[in-house]
Amino acid sequence: MLKSLFHSQVSLGFAQAAIASVLALLVVLLARRRSIHLESDAAIALLRGIVQIVAVGSILMLLLKGPRWTSVLLLTGMILAAGSISAKRAKNIPGALKVSTYSIAAGAGVVTAIMTWAGVIDTAITSLIPVGSMIIANAMNTNGLALNRFRSEVLSHVGEVETALALGAAPEETVARYAESSIHSSLIPAIDNLRSLGIVWIPGLMTGMLLSGSSPLYAAIYQFVVIAMILASSGLTSLLSTMMIRSHVFSPAEQLLLRGAE
Repeated sequence: MLKSLFHSQVSLGFAQAAIASVLALLVVLLARRRSIHLESDAAIALLRGIVQIVAVGSILMLLLKGPRWTSVLLLTGMILAAGSISAKRAKNIPGALKVSTYSIAAGAGVVTAIMTWAGVIDTAITSLIPVGSMIIANAMNTNGLALNRFRSEVLSHVGEVETALALGAAPEETVARYAESSIHSSLIPAIDNLRSLGIVWIPGLMTGMLLSGSSPLYAAIYQFVVIAMILASSGLTSLLSTMMIRSHVFSPAEQLLLRGAE
């Protein structure tokens, strides 16, 4: 129906975005009837999402005409933004921004660099940016889940942590098991993505490769490669994040700084 009303691809895209946004807001309103208030977060997220993706699309149009090294600048900007967004999920955790940025940069950066060097990811901007952004985005989500779970676990066991500190236990050891639980929980989405690949969902990258004329078998294998890279970067990000955050939740006097106040 929309294609008959809009003949320009850009206008058609905005019309499709409007319908998708309305559908998302209807679900939010439905949740409101159950006293679940997501209106503000959802509206801001939808607005930011469309503005940001249009901006990136415009930037990509310019980058495609430039040298390949410019893709590094864009990926670096994505990492910085991912660190800031992820840190907001780690409420009241000291040093969350620094830890999130360093962890995502290391996790996503190392995997992307190694796979690009090995020739798994093409250095062309049209390949490096989409694949790199997927790796960064999933590392961001994993980091947010890990820190949020770590915070919840520690706050649920404040008494045990402080008792262990009083008995002379090393600060980082008192929260070690909560960090391990956080790593496990944060990696569930990435692991489930691999388990369900091809059975529950066919990711967009594979679809795009098929539409561009790639062999269906190669497209399927490369999609697996991307999901495996996502698991590797997510795992490294989660490990680094929970390792670094442990030293930030204690004062120099070995007192627990993490508290439940928003």
